[in-house]
Amino acid sequence: MSGSLPRNDLTDYLREARVALLWKLDGLSEYDIRRPLVPTGTNLLGLIKHVTSVTAGYFGDTFGRSILPPRWPADDAEPNADMWATADESRADIVALYEKVWAHADETIASLPLDTVGRVPWWPEHDNEVTLHHVIVRMIAEVHRHAGQADIVRELIDGAAGRLPDTPDLAVENGAWWQAYRDRLEQAAREAA
Repeated sequence: MSGSLPRNDLTDYLREARVALLWKLDGLSEYDIRRPLVPTGTNLLGLIKHVTSVTAGYFGDTFGRSILPPRWPADDAEPNADMWATADESRADIVALYEKVWAHADETIASLPLDTVGRVPWWPEHDNEVTLHHVIVRMIAEVHRHAGQADIVRELIDGAAGRLPDTPDLAVENGAWWQAYRDRLEQAAREAA
């Protein structure tokens, strides 16, 4: 691709993952965005909260540009405290914080050279030095991973699937087609077993 700039490519892939993750909340009730549908408790609003905390840490604390209290949620919080929202943490507040942290990360990316060195405070001191480029690549992987989880959770809730709302990346077929397709896959799995 001619004329491509590495920083633009990186930010485009990161932005695409952020949008995909946030889109998974659209049109769902408070219950549906919070309910755990897998044994590990993965839920849509919790994924947004987690990505908010990780993004703030990597693009803020790592480069001396903190935006949240250090290690939010606090170090003494229960395990996985950033993977779910309490009843008094609103969707609006979590999404607003996600968007604020997203903008802060974009400012960090725009204002620092890609080879800027930072230190990840929660990594071992002997191995916590990273470049901004490394952090961007790590966060692209992180957010896309969680967007994929959100895609599965959303499909379990109401059948909506796909990467982005106006970019159909799945075969556009009716429910009967999908059921027949799934049945063929189930049959193949049984035969292979």
